[in-house]
Amino acid sequence: MSAAGTTLPRHRLLGRATVNTIVALSVLYTLLPVLWLVLAAGKTRDALFGSNLLSLKDFSFLTNLHDLFAMDDGQYGRWYLNSLLYAVVGAALGALISVACGYAFDKYRFRHKEKLFGLVLAAVMVPQTVLALPLYLMASGTGLVNTFWAVFIPVLFNPFGVYLGRIFSQGYVPDEVLEAARMDGAGELTTYVRVALRMLGPGLVTVFLFQLTAIWNNFFLPMVMLSDQDLYPVSLGLYTWNSSASVSPEYYPVVIMGSLLAVLPLILAFALLQRFWRSGLTAGAVK
Repeated sequence: MSAAGTTLPRHRLLGRATVNTIVALSVLYTLLPVLWLVLAAGKTRDALFGSNLLSLKDFSFLTNLHDLFAMDDGQYGRWYLNSLLYAVVGAALGALISVACGYAFDKYRFRHKEKLFGLVLAAVMVPQTVLALPLYLMASGTGLVNTFWAVFIPVLFNPFGVYLGRIFSQGYVPDEVLEAARMDGAGELTTYVRVALRMLGPGLVTVFLFQLTAIWNNFFLPMVMLSDQDLYPVSLGLYTWNSSASVSPEYYPVVIMGSLLAVLPLILAFALLQRFWRSGLTAGAVK
């Protein structure tokens, strides 16, 4: 065998080993904080600041769980329900709005269509923190500050979701099917709801998951809009407790336990909807 023939497998093995090493390091970088969170959530306050965090001693998972929901008269339960309301309902309605707008951009012709879509793409690049002050001024002018609607209404509109909605509409909804539905006498709304929306199911789930993650982790907008702690989401509530932990150390275990419970809805949503999410991303990539 020639020297070139022997060096080629070596280069392939070296390249494969390098890629596997990078992937392994990336997995460790991602999973180690989660592992620390799981272990720390079951530790007592004294064990959190010790060096035996990986041991099974001082394990008080159920006690910390009870203290979490008993702290401040069950404030965490209200925050959790608020987050579910903001995120689940907001993501569902936001996904419907985004997909409908993307479908309109794809299937209909109207004046300045591409210019308006260019504004949508430009809005994707605007950080959400930049919009917090204008949104606050608008909410203040309409009397919505420190209400549920001040946080809920802005999360319904997502430019990136509109962009994805157009991509999915191009990939999933053939024009021939819509023309056939119109020839059968179906109106535009009926065609969209009964024909196009069913085809856009995987794309709808994909946009929903993106929206759910963004709203659930939303922190800055609620901090600007809300002063009533009964309206706080989990992210802002845990931040408030964590700020108090330097003065009252009993907050440390409940903050960590609350952080662990806060990631469970996202994990559950991705696990249940993974099949639709993967197929939606594949369709968008192929298009």
